Amino acid sequence: MVKPLRASLLWRRFRFQPMDLSQLFVSGAGLIVVFLIFCAVAPQWIAPYSPTDMDAANLLKPPGADHLFGTDYFGRDVFTLVIYGSRDSLLIGLASVLVGGLAGAGLGTLSGYVGGWVDVVIMRLIEVLMTIPGILLALAIAAAMGPSTMNVVLAIAAGTIPRYARVMRSQILTVKNRPYVLASRSIGSSPARIFFKHVLPNSTAPFLVMATIGIGTSILTGSGLSFLGLGVIKEIPDWGTVLSQGRGYLTVAWWVCTFPGLAIALFVLSVNIIGDRIRDALDPKKRNG
Repeated sequence: MVKPLRASLLWRRFRFQPMDLSQLFVSGAGLIVVFLIFCAVAPQWIAPYSPTDMDAANLLKPPGADHLFGTDYFGRDVFTLVIYGSRDSLLIGLASVLVGGLAGAGLGTLSGYVGGWVDVVIMRLIEVLMTIPGILLALAIAAAMGPSTMNVVLAIAAGTIPRYARVMRSQILTVKNRPYVLASRSIGSSPARIFFKHVLPNSTAPFLVMATIGIGTSILTGSGLSFLGLGVIKEIPDWGTVLSQGRGYLTVAWWVCTFPGLAIALFVLSVNIIGDRIRDALDPKKRNG
């Protein structure tokens, strides 16, 4: 029987490894993620200016001592916009993974554990959703519902439900037929006890890895929607909106687009590195080896 990995043991496996190049990458990725989360929680402690301050005397000023990332066409400090823009970008990424992951995992779990006609109906619906590319489905929903944070979250989450559902269903089908589950059923354990004690704890590892990596993908999709004008419309723009607003000045003010783009790229890369490390920590072969 493969026992669920306790949080303390998981942390020791995740953290205490021989220092090598991969460990340095994971440490750097963790620092980037922590810093950007801190930026989203308390941007006023880091940003040197207000995101709504406009300086007509410093329009499109290149990066320098006064403005680390330069200024945009309104004279706003780009570094400040990147710091404040992380709030909506990270909120969209986390919320869409939470909504889509819970919905997809719930459907996949129900489908795999109950089986029968319930499995057939749910998987046919999932297959219908899978025929539509996730980004296209998000575009259609966002365009139909209008630009707002909640609509963007729902649009992105809808496109992620099929893959979470399929992963959880596959894991449930594998685990529920293992010997220790059959033994528990043979001694008269109730279906609820079998599910919560044996099946569910041993089925969540791939889902956790996918959800971690999905945060970066959702932020990328949300930024794409904002870039196309279907994202969050606020006085303080998110990363995708800053990119969209600065694309017309790329040849004369490269910094307006470059730094928000680097923020997106670094966060997505960091989350993927951490997701790979979590996958290694949850790998039963390495755990039992």
